[in-house]
Amino acid sequence: MTVYGTEAVLVLREVTKDFGGLRAVDQVSLQVFQGERRAIIGPNGAGKTTLFNLIAGEIHVTSGHIFLFGQDVTRLPIHRRAAMGLGRTYQITRIFPSLTVAENVMLAVLGLRSAKMALYRALSTKDPAWKRALEILEQIELAYRADVPARALSHGEQRQLELAIALAGAPRLLLLDEPGAGLSAAERGLIHRLVQSLPRSLTVVLIEHDMDLALGLADRVTCLHYGKVIAEDTPDRIRDNELVRQIYLGSQ
Repeated sequence: MTVYGTEAVLVLREVTKDFGGLRAVDQVSLQVFQGERRAIIGPNGAGKTTLFNLIAGEIHVTSGHIFLFGQDVTRLPIHRRAAMGLGRTYQITRIFPSLTVAENVMLAVLGLRSAKMALYRALSTKDPAWKRALEILEQIELAYRADVPARALSHGEQRQLELAIALAGAPRLLLLDEPGAGLSAAERGLIHRLVQSLPRSLTVVLIEHDMDLALGLADRVTCLHYGKVIAEDTPDRIRDNELVRQIYLGSQ
């Protein structure tokens, strides 16, 4: 049963990215709809992270077009896309290790203000942003570590913190770059539960090597191979797709 809307929040039209003589993304077209959970899978070198970087505006397309929320953002810089409601996480966790967990999230909340915080001012627990930061930490089950320096967190907890930081930006579209990478089975289970609990007002696109995690979260799955879309379907049909199985399991 379809649980997402009919409005496309992300549209790619024949998006291509060349690095010299290497074509990392090859004429990729797809649509992701409001509230959808879309998984992008494929073996190493398939072009998944490059595709995320193109969507986020961290690198620019060689050809093709990218639309966010109905607007052509192909040439917009990363900060303009973020201001529209695009958030993301990374394969390598990006946090402020010397700040506490709560301070990391509070900084992200403050980033939403039109008048940004002066960097020389101390963070105040009386600021409404502090309350919002703690609410987000409760949501991602990390509030009990609020006063701990971020560098003291385990790898799994750092993944939770990065998710909290991304949510603090109040995104409408969230890109999760391998949220289960390097996690234990129990930690992957927690990430699965946290992503699954996100409201359907938020659209989620994730890259993930763990097939069980990816297919367990997705409404639809796009499989890339050498930068091309070779299959797009429901999780059950992707599981049964022989070409996907051969490519993903490296049996070609």
